Amino acid sequence: MQSQCIWTPFKQLLLPSKSIAAVSSARRGISSYPSLMASSPAGKDVVSTQNNSNQKTQQPLQHVAKRLEKFKTTIFTQMSSLAIKHGAINLGQGFPNFDGPEFVKEAAIQAIKDGKNQYARGYGVPDLSSAIAERFKKDTGLVVDPEKEITVTSGCTEAIAATMLGLINPGDEVILFAPFYDSYEATLSMAGAKIKGITLRPPDFSVPMDELKSAITQDTRAVLINTPHNPTGKMFTREELSTIASLCIENDVLVFTDEVYDKLAFEMDHISMASLPGMYERTVTLNSLGKTFSLTGWKIGWAIAPPHLTWGVRQAHSFLTFATSTPMQWAAAAALRAPESYYVELKRDYMAKKEILVEGLKAVGFKVFPSSGTYFVVVDHTPFGLENDVAFCEYLIKEVGVVAIPTSVFYLNPEDGKNLVRFTFCKDEGTLRGAVDRMKEKLKRK
Repeated sequence: MQSQCIWTPFKQLLLPSKSIAAVSSARRGISSYPSLMASSPAGKDVVSTQNNSNQKTQQPLQHVAKRLEKFKTTIFTQMSSLAIKHGAINLGQGFPNFDGPEFVKEAAIQAIKDGKNQYARGYGVPDLSSAIAERFKKDTGLVVDPEKEITVTSGCTEAIAATMLGLINPGDEVILFAPFYDSYEATLSMAGAKIKGITLRPPDFSVPMDELKSAITQDTRAVLINTPHNPTGKMFTREELSTIASLCIENDVLVFTDEVYDKLAFEMDHISMASLPGMYERTVTLNSLGKTFSLTGWKIGWAIAPPHLTWGVRQAHSFLTFATSTPMQWAAAAALRAPESYYVELKRDYMAKKEILVEGLKAVGFKVFPSSGTYFVVVDHTPFGLENDVAFCEYLIKEVGVVAIPTSVFYLNPEDGKNLVRFTFCKDEGTLRGAVDRMKEKLKRK
């Protein structure tokens, strides 16, 4: 059965307006967290003094397009703010607390000193486009034309937006797998798409193929895949990808594949959908620099697609950002030409971090689900007796001093994620051990 959009509030979400519960309720369409409307410093109604009148000035209405009004502020922004407020260790948002490699930063500094500071070519600095093509060939065996088939964007999030806006028409059906990165639903809503959700369920989050086959119709325009998968850490198997590919070829459906964690594949080799027989011509491959090189603030992403799909992506990109940071593009080219030893060391370091967190979470009492890729791990929080993921994460921040992400925000039906929370291990080992120690000390099973 296809997942349906449900925006029913949980009773437990009726918590103080500045709480995490308010964040999640906003995701469900409930306006319970602090208004973005203007207010007086004291939080009281503004009183007009014009003509010595005591009549209260009417507050302006908050205006937002209907297609976006349910999304509110992202969970990641709110969680990071709460982490600071409560002095909590942030294992929520997926950004490293350590810096990227020196040779990449030095390349950026040199580019700035060399005067590479004006607008770049709209679809990317030629040297970066060539470096992306070289890396893609090494990874997939596919030869692509850097001039006609690669578009550099401001992070993968913009590549996602440009792809949706450039290739999806209002009313087109797009199938995505829940849980999913929240940008997918928002950008599809901006494109006017009809979203169909296929839910991946623990423990292995495998694709329910019969449900997928039933979901694809003559109105289906695209299937959106994320592998390795955020938030679960699942990697789509070759069998799953091959079946999806066959369905897409049979029904003339496009595939948009987000592969930003492709270098963080721990237990099996990453397989790019575009590399499967017959799929390059109908696939847009999305990727970025930030996760692989711990430079998430640089926002360098790209889309790889055949010319007939690249055209739509570039048209949208032209009117979203037009161009991406010039010196950072030159540095990104240097990064992508790193020796293979860099990627070997990267994977080894993250596997060590993963072990610290996973073993620690098990010792605390969580049920930990397998994570084959990314730098995330999903756990079942129910042994600790809280009503749902939102209530648990709020308790974890305020009483334990650790931040996790409630996964219900990643589902069309929030009920599907109420027992799960996500932790990240893209932190230094001291931070990970400190978080585990806090949970061992303060978090008790019920």
